[in-house]
Parts: sequence; C-alpha cells; structure tokens
Amino acid sequence: MPSTFGTTLRVTVFGQSHSEAIGCVLDGLPSGLHLDMNALTHFIARRTPGSFSGDTPRHERDSFHILSGLTSKGTTCGAPLAAIIENTDVRTGDYNYLSTIPRPGHADFAAWCKWHGRQDASGGGQFSGRLTAALCLAGGIAVQALSTQEIHIAAHLKEVAGIKDDTLAVFDASSASRLLLSKQISHLHTKQGLPVLNDLADEKILSAIRAARAAGDSVGGLVKCVATGIPAGMGSPLFEGLESTIAHAIFSIPAVKGIEFGLGFEAARTRGSKNNDPYVVQDGKVQPATNNAGGILGGISTGAPLFFTCAFKPISSISLPQHSVDLSSNTQTTLEVHGRHDTCTALRAVPVVEAVCALALLDAELSWPQESKRNPYEVGL
Repeated sequence: MPSTFGTTLRVTVFGQSHSEAIGCVLDGLPSGLHLDMNALTHFIARRTPGSFSGDTPRHERDSFHILSGLTSKGTTCGAPLAAIIENTDVRTGDYNYLSTIPRPGHADFAAWCKWHGRQDASGGGQFSGRLTAALCLAGGIAVQALSTQEIHIAAHLKEVAGIKDDTLAVFDASSASRLLLSKQISHLHTKQGLPVLNDLADEKILSAIRAARAAGDSVGGLVKCVATGIPAGMGSPLFEGLESTIAHAIFSIPAVKGIEFGLGFEAARTRGSKNNDPYVVQDGKVQPATNNAGGILGGISTGAPLFFTCAFKPISSISLPQHSVDLSSNTQTTLEVHGRHDTCTALRAVPVVEAVCALALLDAELSWPQESKRNPYEVGL
C-alpha cells in the first residue's frame, strides 16, 4: 500500500488536505508504553502553522483524538493505535480554478496522468504537506517509545536561502564533542523560535523569507537530523539497511528532493584516507574516532551518532505568473496561484523530519532480533 510503510511497525497515513480529517494508524507498537499527551501535543505544535513569519495563513489547531490502541490509563495495549486530526480551516473554493490547470512544481499534472482528473486537487489532496501533521502525530509517539531506550532525536535548520546555521558536533567522537552535542540537542529541544543552534541566524533567515514572500516567491532549505544512543548492530544490509529505511521514509515528506548521510556527497570529493573512520578504544569501548560515515556502515549502526541532511525545494505555490496548460482544451495559459501557502517549507518540516526518523528507527529497533541486542564487546558510544 502506498500510504503504509514499515516492517514490524506498520505506519499508515490517511486523508487529504481538505478532507474532514487526516490521521494515522500504528500497527505493531509494543504494549505498556505510557504516552505523555502534553509532550505529544507540544511535538505536533512545533509543526502547526502560525509560529513563523512566512507561514501559511491557514490556521489549524491540530488537536488530535486517539480512537484506539490505548488503555483507560493512556498506555498502549498492543492493538493498532488509530488517531485523527480534524481539518477545521478549509477553503475548497480557493482551488476550483485548478481542476484542469496544473500548478508548476506540484503533483497536479502527474496525478492527472494517473487518475485522469478524478483526483482531489483541493489544497493538493493527498500530496499536501497537510498530511505531515499526521506524520508528526505518529512520529511523536515513536519519539517517546525510543526515549525509553535512551535514543534521542533532534533536527535543525542547517541552511535556508543560503544562510547557514552552526554545525552539529557529530563528526568527532571525543568526550568534549559528545558533551557539546548533548548540549546542542538539549538547546534544540527547549528553544523558542526557529530551530537553529545560533540564535543570530533567526532574524537573518526570517528576513530572507519575508523578502522572498514580498517578491511573490519562495525559498528552500536544508534540515539536518541526528539520533544518539543507538547501539551498534541495529539494522540490516542491502534493502533493509538503516540508510535505505530512513531514506525511504524521508522521501514521503512533501518537497524533499535529496538526502545524504554522514559526509554525504562531500565524500566523493575526498580521499579514503580522509573519509575512513579509524577505530579507537575510549572508556573501555571500541568506537570510531571520527564519524564521516554518519553512524552507519553496511546498513548497520556503528554506535556513533546517526545523522543525515535532507534538502527541501522551494515551495511550488508562488504568486508570480507562471506558464501552464489548460488540460481540458490542451491550450497554453498563464497561472497565478491563489490560496494560503508557506514561503519556506523547511521551517515547519524540522519536527516532521524528526518524526519520520523516529518511525524508521523504531521499526528497525523492533525488528532487531532479541539475541542480537546483547553485545558482549560493548561496542559503541
């Protein structure tokens, strides 16, 4: 099913931008996990529009309702957990003019070719970023499940409109670097405003977004995500490797156009002597001294922090006139997109990246044979 992913933890997302509700189903959650509803509400709120300059004017509260999967005490019971988020600020009429005119950069034309005009075009239908609220709901639960295993995830805006944030301390395995990374993760978890490490980057990024919006245009960005506490040995080779699993899930986020793990594409510009991560014994444990691999080798975790960067394209809905075609008459036309849209999707995508990463890692953790989880050599950080 195209709306479902996962092996042991099966995650389904459903709904459309302007349907009555959107939601998710998590099948395979272990029983006995007590959900902190306040923490889950806060996690979802980080994605909710209205927090930043340039956000869509569409105001959804993103209040969720869990339909099944919990006991009366708020603990998972082993049954599939189903939850919904109502769509309360819908203006379907804003999209009537798009029934036959595809918006450049959107999935409109591709969806038309697949469903011959029978798809829901309002707000992007099932292709809309609105569905990332349901991903956040599912992923927020996964974040809490992983935290019981001391696995923690954080992401930040690495770059927006050419403006760069500080770098996460993920490439060096020294004690000082690990301490700094822990402080950076704590900073991101508690910070108000933009999810950046350097507070000076806040206003610079927002200023660039306001300038793009005033020009009727949009900007893209890079989001970097790190997960710590993952023991060595999690994952599998080939098609079920951690990179394969995470990349598969990350590309479910609308507007993602690329992903790189560790040093990524920069590794193609260096030599093996620089790219390789030598092994050392530190605090009685074997570990990589550096982390150019991003915490994964052969699809399996090394015990070092797992990290990746994903690229978000500029928002396709811009107010500038663009060339398109009226599919009903097969004639050229000029399109000016109306409706309510973000200017930079990367801003609100940060918790979505964390959520999807958590879902992929929880699936890998639950799929890991119990006998493999006991490592007598205590490899890892």
